[in-house]
Amino acid sequence: MSFQSSETAIDEIVASCNGDLRGALKALLLVNEHLEAEIAQLYAAAAHYGLNERNRHAVH
Repeated sequence: MSFQSSETAIDEIVASCNGDLRGALKALLLVNEHLEAEIAQLYAAAAHYGLNERNRHAVH
């Protein structure tokens, strides 16, 4: 992401919170928590799938 696009994104986020910087930070933290939870689910699914793949190859 370029500096200009980062600045634009920041301006848009703050504007969506009516100029409230604290509200913008809170919104970003909530989005970050959601993304971290999604990543954890993906890692869990990948680990589960990998375990099943190894078991399938060992049986055949």
